[in-house]
Amino acid sequence: MRITIVAVGRLKESYWRDAAAEYLKRLRPYATVEVIEVQDRDVTADERGALKAEADGVLRAIPDGAHVVVMAIGGKQLSSEGMASWLGLAGIEGRSSVAIIIGGAAGLDATVMARADELLSLGAMTLPHQLARVVLLEQIYRSFRIMRGEPYHR
Repeated sequence: MRITIVAVGRLKESYWRDAAAEYLKRLRPYATVEVIEVQDRDVTADERGALKAEADGVLRAIPDGAHVVVMAIGGKQLSSEGMASWLGLAGIEGRSSVAIIIGGAAGLDATVMARADELLSLGAMTLPHQLARVVLLEQIYRSFRIMRGEPYHR
């Protein structure tokens, strides 16, 4: 399975980069996981224009034929076991490519939301996009460990 995480903004602090790199390394035996960073825009002067510019980059980064998932507060919330089942089902249904979109500080433009095949959520709380990326990577890793019955998830 190929998982592409399309994230608005980059991980500026080394501790976020280190955490993300650790989970990407741990995921190598299970799946091909790629992170594509789309430049975030300054939303203070023109939020609508900035979101549109970010959306253009996000939409270009989605691999052809990918099942598109947008991370959104209003999306479906899954337990860790539910996430593992969801990923397992994606494989069973023949989805060889999944693109997961994480918006920036101002969220996502409606064009990105309209492109989504489904919405998922990490919870009802708003998270900084850097933390959301690390939590998502950890949950993907945890999901593969659960699916294989390997120790990690308790």
